Amino acid sequence: MAAAAAAAAAAEQQSSNGPVKKSMREKAVERRNVNKEHNSNFKAGYIPIDEDRLHKTGLRGRKGNLAICVIILLFILAVINLIITLVIWAVIRIGPNGCDSMEFHESGLLRFKQVSDMGVIHPLYKSTVGGRRNENLVITGNNQPIVFQQGTTKLSVENNKTSITSDIGMQFFDPRTQNILFSTDYETHEFHLPSGVKSLNVQKASTERITSNATSDLNIKVDGRAIVRGNEGVFIMGKTIEFHMGGNMELKAENSIILNGSVMVSTTRLPSSSSADQLGSGDWVRYKLCVCADGTLFKVQVTSQNMGCQISDNPCGNTH
Repeated sequence: MAAAAAAAAAAEQQSSNGPVKKSMREKAVERRNVNKEHNSNFKAGYIPIDEDRLHKTGLRGRKGNLAICVIILLFILAVINLIITLVIWAVIRIGPNGCDSMEFHESGLLRFKQVSDMGVIHPLYKSTVGGRRNENLVITGNNQPIVFQQGTTKLSVENNKTSITSDIGMQFFDPRTQNILFSTDYETHEFHLPSGVKSLNVQKASTERITSNATSDLNIKVDGRAIVRGNEGVFIMGKTIEFHMGGNMELKAENSIILNGSVMVSTTRLPSSSSADQLGSGDWVRYKLCVCADGTLFKVQVTSQNMGCQISDNPCGNTH
C-alpha cells in the first residue's frame, strides 16, 4: 500500500509538471486491459429496436404480385413466340441452304418449289399468278370452289359450273395475238357468244336487240317469269314465233299491240265454260279477244251468248 501510494504521489507530481510519458510495456498492458473489458461486455453499444417500424426493402404485397404476373405474362409470350417460330420453320422448311419450299427473287417474284396448301392468297396490286413455261399450273380445292376475286370481279370454279361475275364488265383476249375473244363492252364491240357456248344464263340484260344466226333458232327459256320491256316499244320478228307458257301471258302497251301475220292460239289450256247460267251470274267476267285486219287486238266483254266483236267504240273501224 505504501508503494502504491508513493507511485500515485509520484504520478500526481509528474502530471502537474506535464504529460506523463508511458513506456511501451505500460501502453501494451493498458491496451490489453481495455480490450479484455470490451470483449467481456456484450451489452456495449446495444440499442433495442422494433423491427415492425423499420423500412422494408424489396417487392412486397401488391408490387410483388404484379411482378409475378408480369413474369408469367412474359413467359407465356415467349412460349407463343417459340410455337410460331416452330410452325414457320416447319411450313417454310428453312434449312442450311435456305427455304426448301419457296424462292424470293429481286424482281418481286415468289416461286413455290413444292406443293403448297393455302387458304386465302392476297396478291399485291397488278400481280400475276402463273406457272412455269413447260408445266401446268394445278390449283385444287378440297371440296370447296376455287375463287379468284379482284374488287367486284369474281371467278368461281366449282365441280359442275364455272361462273364469272363483275359489275364493271369483263374482257377475254389471246395473250399472244392480243385478239379479243369475248367482251362485254357493247359500245365498242358487238356482243357475241364465244365459239362452243350454246346458251347464256343471265338474270337481267339490257341491250338494243337480240338475234340468232340465220341457220339456228333463238330460244328464251325461264324457270319463273320473263319480262320483256322496251322504252320505245318491243319488236319481235321471225319466220315463226311461238310462245309456250305454263301460266298466263300478259301483253301491255301504251298505244297499241300489232300482230302482223297469221296468229294461232291453242285453246287447249284456255279456261272455257259452256254453261249459260254462269253467264248471268256475277262470279264470272268473260271477254272475247278480237283482232283487226291490220293486226290490232282488242277485247270485248261478253254480256250475251253469240256476241260478236261489233261494239260502238270499235278500234278497227268498219273492217274487223
